[in-house]
Amino acid sequence: MGVARAKDIESRFECYVEGLVSVIGHADRAGPLHDYFLGLVLPGQRKSVEPMAAITAPGRTAAQHQSLLHFVGAGGWSDDAVLGKVREMVLPKIERYGLIEAWIIDDTGLPKKGKHSVGVSHQYCGQLGKQANCQVAVTLSVANHHASLPVAYQLYLPKAWAEDDERRHKAKVPEDIAFKTKPEIALDQIRWAHEIGLPGKMALMDAGYGNDSKLRAGVTELGMAYVAGIQAQTLVWKPGVRPGLPPKKGRRDAPNTTSVKELARSLKAKAWRTIKWREGTNELLSSRFARVRVHVASSHARSGKPAKEWLLIEWPEGEAEPTKYSLSTLPASITFHDLVDAAKLRWRIERDYQELKQEVGLGHYEGRGWRGFHHHATLCIAAYGLLVSERETIPPSGPRSAALLPKPPLPDSYRPRGASLAA
Repeated sequence: MGVARAKDIESRFECYVEGLVSVIGHADRAGPLHDYFLGLVLPGQRKSVEPMAAITAPGRTAAQHQSLLHFVGAGGWSDDAVLGKVREMVLPKIERYGLIEAWIIDDTGLPKKGKHSVGVSHQYCGQLGKQANCQVAVTLSVANHHASLPVAYQLYLPKAWAEDDERRHKAKVPEDIAFKTKPEIALDQIRWAHEIGLPGKMALMDAGYGNDSKLRAGVTELGMAYVAGIQAQTLVWKPGVRPGLPPKKGRRDAPNTTSVKELARSLKAKAWRTIKWREGTNELLSSRFARVRVHVASSHARSGKPAKEWLLIEWPEGEAEPTKYSLSTLPASITFHDLVDAAKLRWRIERDYQELKQEVGLGHYEGRGWRGFHHHATLCIAAYGLLVSERETIPPSGPRSAALLPKPPLPDSYRPRGASLAA
């Protein structure tokens, strides 16, 4: 890295941090914010408080540890204010490459040992691909084909936690936080984003969220389109079959309906097309798709005849059955390629999670409380926003995750917790 370029990056780093400092209140929070943020963006395998204290203040590690711990775990600054400032600084950089196209709904699992950290439970963890002890946070990101940025982040509080007053008190869970399902949290985030006027007219979600017809209906009520993953047993009326009454609440069946899996298997060979789409800068992918206009049998549909929407089916060559099903309220006139392209834009959320965890340590927070969990995530999102803003400055020949700032040396006496003492 050249000296001039290094100075430019350091100058932009300081300017970015000054923007965050402007919304955190008391002036005595400026130093800890600067150092915590610096610890997140510097190279390092672990982005928890202790190693960040050793990196950012090698001459006074113990005092720095307490300062950063208090700042993130107990600091009274606002997550909403900081995330709002991040949007203000980063979205214009993203929109230089095109308007925001979509809001992407998803959740991320953070493996966690023990049972005392807020929200931890034995539940499905996407990072591990199985049931495991973890925390799960529901997120909303805004995206175009160039980049994406998380704009909302909330811990999912399982019912066992939400109804346990003792654990809530110890973790300092706010009184207004009640049990909500993940789709309910997601719909709250979408309504909030719509209310404050965030750009974007389309919501993207996988089957974990898209299968919730109430969530899909909520998106429609806001005047937004969606591409929503669904499960194979979702019921629709076949093309040409007059739609009847939707299933009654609590029931899955409706007269003259068929599952989307059965419909996919009934399609003729000419219905399937191989379509290519692009992920990232250079990666060109392809698969086999079919699309059909259908009426969906949903108990949450508006009264009257249900509206037609697209059923998009992906069935890669060589697979025994279709691998993905999606419903979409994008216009009937949309081209086949553009429909697939919209559905595949959801891949950006996977990039978000990968870089939030690998580059800035989203899952490394070791505290147990509600405030610290969200404060750490907010600062990780802010750090990710800086990386998104600086991505265009990384040379094409450099690694995508090239460090913005050089890693300072650790003091010789530093030993992380759990490390064996030198013989």
